Amino acid sequence: MNQTSCTKVNFGFERKFIPPVFILVFIIGLVANAWGLKSLLHNWKKLKIINVFVLNLGVADILYLLTLPFLMVYYFMKSKWIFGDVFCKITRFCFNLNLYGSIGFLTCISVYRYLAIVHPVRVMGRITFTHSVIISVMVWLLVSVQSLPDMLYTKTFGNKSGKCYDTTHKLYVENYLIYSFGWTLTAFCIPLLIIVGCYGHIAVVLWTMKRIDKVQKQRSLKLLFILILLFSVCYIPYHVFKNLNLWSRVLTEQGKCHKWNNGVYIAHQISRGLVCLNSALNPLVYLHSNENILVQLRRLLQGARQMFTWAQSWTSTFHPVPGTQTTYEL
Repeated sequence: MNQTSCTKVNFGFERKFIPPVFILVFIIGLVANAWGLKSLLHNWKKLKIINVFVLNLGVADILYLLTLPFLMVYYFMKSKWIFGDVFCKITRFCFNLNLYGSIGFLTCISVYRYLAIVHPVRVMGRITFTHSVIISVMVWLLVSVQSLPDMLYTKTFGNKSGKCYDTTHKLYVENYLIYSFGWTLTAFCIPLLIIVGCYGHIAVVLWTMKRIDKVQKQRSLKLLFILILLFSVCYIPYHVFKNLNLWSRVLTEQGKCHKWNNGVYIAHQISRGLVCLNSALNPLVYLHSNENILVQLRRLLQGARQMFTWAQSWTSTFHPVPGTQTTYEL
């Protein structure tokens, strides 16, 4: 089958959908993560073991958020990359560090929560601050090793087309698909199974044991809700449609076309936007692990509500509703 008979793919959708998402994520993510990290560092002496993983989660978010302005320029210039091949690879590498680093540290947080609830006697005092630092370093190393082969693939193809591919050029897409499947299995599926196993056992313990502290139950349920939100919105759609889109590209290169090519491409672009939201949603973990941040957030919202009420009263005083008469004392 000739490639010209394939369903036409709407490549313009990417340039319309991705930039607004990047702008939103950059503003919300930068403010939320900076605020959360500042609070954690301010209470460094009170830092708990689980907060070491939260701190690394925030660092991974900041690392990626700082690359978004360059990607915004890329899409605003109609997918023309002007920053060179090396920086294109660095930008994509930072995205992968953020994505799989976030999954790795969320897995660590889940395992620690599991041990604290299901095996509190065994782990009490045995897992130290030093252990959590060592585990964090291992997560960074593992994620870097898994992401490094991605940098070996062509990202700009001599920059003739001005592209900065998030995967690679069509000439190498078949080989990249194999790598992507293995990457998805080791960096996403295995951590997901660990998290599901941990919270499956935690659910049984919380349901059957009455000795569990009520506060601890609430924290576990909050974290479970955050993880469900992150995986269902950000991580699962991205990995499913990324690999489907790569498979579609391989079939197209082989001359095997399907009507769902365009639909898969658009779904992949939407999932790319959604997966970026993890940098804006990850700060929810700060609320789970640090009660001080939650208190500050309540105060901030209360202050904002008071300012809004004051602004309304000020507006009604100096801008009366038509048909009413306002008198002023001299």
